[in-house]
Amino acid sequence: MTEHVIVADLGYGDAGKGSVVDWLCASRPVEAVVRFNGGAQAAHNVVLPDGRRHTFAQFGSGTLRGVPTHLSRYVVVDPLALSAEAAHLSSIGVPDPYGLLSVDREALLATPYHVEAGRQRELARGADRHGSCGMGVGETMAFALASPELAPRVGDCARPRALAGKLAAVREALGAAGPPVEDCVAAYGAFASRVALTDDGHLPGLLGRGPVVFEGAQGVLLDERHGFHPYTTWSTTTFGNALDLLQGAGAVRTGVLRTYTPRHGPGPLVTEDPALELPEPHNGAGPWQGPFRLGHFDAVAHRYALEAAGGCDGLVLTHLDAPVSRMCVAYAGGPPAVLEAHLDEGRALERQGALAARLMRERPVYGAAVTDWPSAVSEALGVPVVAGSWGPTARDKKALARAS
Repeated sequence: MTEHVIVADLGYGDAGKGSVVDWLCASRPVEAVVRFNGGAQAAHNVVLPDGRRHTFAQFGSGTLRGVPTHLSRYVVVDPLALSAEAAHLSSIGVPDPYGLLSVDREALLATPYHVEAGRQRELARGADRHGSCGMGVGETMAFALASPELAPRVGDCARPRALAGKLAAVREALGAAGPPVEDCVAAYGAFASRVALTDDGHLPGLLGRGPVVFEGAQGVLLDERHGFHPYTTWSTTTFGNALDLLQGAGAVRTGVLRTYTPRHGPGPLVTEDPALELPEPHNGAGPWQGPFRLGHFDAVAHRYALEAAGGCDGLVLTHLDAPVSRMCVAYAGGPPAVLEAHLDEGRALERQGALAARLMRERPVYGAAVTDWPSAVSEALGVPVVAGSWGPTARDKKALARAS
């Protein structure tokens, strides 16, 4: 591979992005894995052939291969959660996880105060909960939009006085409980001393030295603008952020899908089938997200995601070992409305909310039983399936065709 690759999920998340990134890093030289959205709420499971396993949240999913991670300015960074993740990586044989990490100084910081405020907000919704992951990412984004001058950023971790002022302002504004500000300042200072804090010149240098894999979080159907409001994430989950970071450099846009369509938590899942029982060793009901739900492959929803993402060059299809054969080819009420190219935020939320309400009532129309999943998905979505996965490890994956 001589080209950069962007990996994004064309569903509601949980399609296997982490395992695909691990496979890419195991198959060829990779200069770095760049995270381009989300934060500590990501959960990308990687299993090595020797049985070692890690759920990647902020570190890139190439870490077990020794590939460095860069957290771009679009990532919401939580140094406290990062510390726990680094400790687990150390326990399974990564000698110096922080030595493999660089972080853009402009990235927002998720603090214990954001976490607490976000959880209280979700609890207050009662039966109308949105399915928050409870990691404060949305609260961090909302606060930064409302008070950009007070929003703490990674670069502030190396400026204790400035950081203390911002943390105190966040805590007061959100009315949140949590550890004393001075304790957070000390912890964040230790974080800043362990990792490489970078500026705008760092990523172009990485791109110039060799192939980079851009690892997305969540899924396009959860996108803050094109997802089905309010069951969305405060993050751009399309290829957009990665393309912006590439600044015109070429990249292969790779979409990841399962042979069936899962969703974590509340919101539309047109093909949901309670009788669809499949092994799920790394996903289950969570105290904040809610239950892990399964549906049959939803070609209508995934075509919508492709349009929202601006198309892609090739697909990786995971869970080809699953005993499934049903594909939703249409909705009883017709396809979702065609995406508009330019929507202001107010109109977008109103439109996506109405679409979510409709999809909650929609019913699937299934085609003939699928026996050749790569061919069926390629035909249904109009994009070649370039690789497939028959299990959790890199050994269980193989290239099937070249993207055109």
